Amino acid sequence: MEVLTPDFLGVEEEAMQIVLAARPDVFNHNIETVRRLHRKMRGAKASYDKALWLLTRAKELADYPLLTKSGIIVGLGETNDEVVDTMRDLRAHGVDVVTIGQYLQPSAKHAKIDRWVHPDEFRWFREQGEELGFGSVFSGPLVRSSYRADEQRHAAATGRGAVAY
Repeated sequence: MEVLTPDFLGVEEEAMQIVLAARPDVFNHNIETVRRLHRKMRGAKASYDKALWLLTRAKELADYPLLTKSGIIVGLGETNDEVVDTMRDLRAHGVDVVTIGQYLQPSAKHAKIDRWVHPDEFRWFREQGEELGFGSVFSGPLVRSSYRADEQRHAAATGRGAVAY
């Protein structure tokens, strides 16, 4: 079982205790974007550092081996180096699985697409994630946080590595 969690604004500890009582296999909290763009894309209540803290805290609170996972969307104006820096931050906070996918503007009210990321760049992100030691990296234009979630979990648990789509 994988759970995709929100920010739990103001009730983080209590909410994580409730979620972890269900003993999910994977605790997913998406960082969404790079530090420089985080506030602009996620709003004033969201916090890049709080997202990292939630991922770390989930592992601390779990009384069993818990995989943590996060997702990044690209095409919002970030640089490739910033994406790698974000992956470094995730690994430094013990995250096991990362997904990287193309941002698609959901409505006219949302941020416009800055660029279409080339498939070669997604492969490069995957390679960078492998070098950083993620148990699983799924990177491609149509990859989403829940993309082939069971395969992601299995790849991380068995050390089968990264995949680009």
